[in-house]
Amino acid sequence: MTAGELCNRTVYIIRANEPVLEAARLMKKYHVGCLVVVEERGSDRVPIALVTDRDLVVKGMAEAPGELETMQVAQVMSEGLTMARDTEQMYDVRKKMRARGVRRMPVVDAEDRLQGIIAFDDMVDWMAQELTDLAQLVSREQQRESEAP
Repeated sequence: MTAGELCNRTVYIIRANEPVLEAARLMKKYHVGCLVVVEERGSDRVPIALVTDRDLVVKGMAEAPGELETMQVAQVMSEGLTMARDTEQMYDVRKKMRARGVRRMPVVDAEDRLQGIIAFDDMVDWMAQELTDLAQLVSREQQRESEAP
């Protein structure tokens, strides 16, 4: 399975120059803990960072609570974005997430245009389904053997 096949195509975005309070409102509205910070390049949206609910708390509220009204996403967003290509195999994506210590990863095409996002939870669901399929294979094999004359 590839990152493009597994990723969630509904991605909530924000721009780096928008207020952190808008990021918090969007996270609440859409019930998400992360927004992809994008840069517009023509009609394309290119991911440049992530901003998480943790970024808002640790880098915003804890470090500069009096500045929240004027603080921009750029001041709290996570640097060093790790992305997955839509053609990348999930095994490689998992290794990359583990190596970088990230729980979410934007998925991009060959031109770095945003295609979706993969979260740790998506991978757990996928792997659980894979294990269920394997367990059913063993069960089916045992059933077939017991039905044999």
